[in-house]
Amino acid sequence: MKNEAIAVIGWIALVQGALGAGGRMFGDKPWGLLHRWWDIPTAGYLVIAAAGIAVALWGESAKRAKA
Repeated sequence: MKNEAIAVIGWIALVQGALGAGGRMFGDKPWGLLHRWWDIPTAGYLVIAAAGIAVALWGESAKRAKA
């Protein structure tokens, strides 16, 4: 159960980071939810997406190792 939650958090962070960076690069403002609470620069969104990838991969590999 813990590994599934870690993987979900990673996927959410990845999506929010990618939406924010994509909105800044290809639109007028960031997409997603994070821009409603914080003003994050494009590089910050890319770091959030990279951290999301790392956490999602860690959670997914832990789920597979357990099975």
